[in-house]
Amino acid sequence: MTTGHVSPQVLSAVDGHDRLPGMSRRGTGFLDEPLRLGLTPSATVGPYLAIGLTWPDGPYAVAEGTEGAIWLRGRVFDGNGDVVPDAMVETWQADPDGRFDHPDAPAGARRYPGFRGFGRSQTVDPPGEYAVLTLKPGRVPDGKGGLQAPHVDVSLFARGLLDRVVTRIYFADEADANAEDDVLASLPDDASRRTLIAQPSADGYVLDLHLQGEDETVFFAL
Repeated sequence: MTTGHVSPQVLSAVDGHDRLPGMSRRGTGFLDEPLRLGLTPSATVGPYLAIGLTWPDGPYAVAEGTEGAIWLRGRVFDGNGDVVPDAMVETWQADPDGRFDHPDAPAGARRYPGFRGFGRSQTVDPPGEYAVLTLKPGRVPDGKGGLQAPHVDVSLFARGLLDRVVTRIYFADEADANAEDDVLASLPDDASRRTLIAQPSADGYVLDLHLQGEDETVFFAL
């Protein structure tokens, strides 16, 4: 029976049981050469940061030129110590009076016009670095009659993560408030606390985020 199949493998095959050197045979899985394994796609998830995750204000929780604005900067590293060039960092925080830009905020509405409280930065340019322009937050209640130290809540999205990881950014020049903060006090040692404390820089503060490794950032189970 004649068919329209023109596969070279079919055309070069023979029907006998003896396989001719350099020729394939129908129905066999034999190799003419040693098996060589090629690269396969890595088992990872995204990130697909440009699909449904664009944010009109991007990294600007406040507009450029806002009085008192600071940059929160840092790099994102993987477990090998390499920068992650396609991660995304989201920040959410109170304003300098400890008020959130949300109708259900217990302290009432924010007082700083134009302060959005939310920023979103991709680690694209320069590779591995995030940067969010914002205002330094004030202290907020801890739910037990005290106050938390000034901090910024951070969500980190990166390749291979099925869900975000969540952490905080505290400030090194808020030592007294940091000493009273229940979250920092709950950590086992100073080394783990240091992974959450940003250091002053020329235009704000800087804190690197480590997904894994010896300097792994403390992430919270939510």
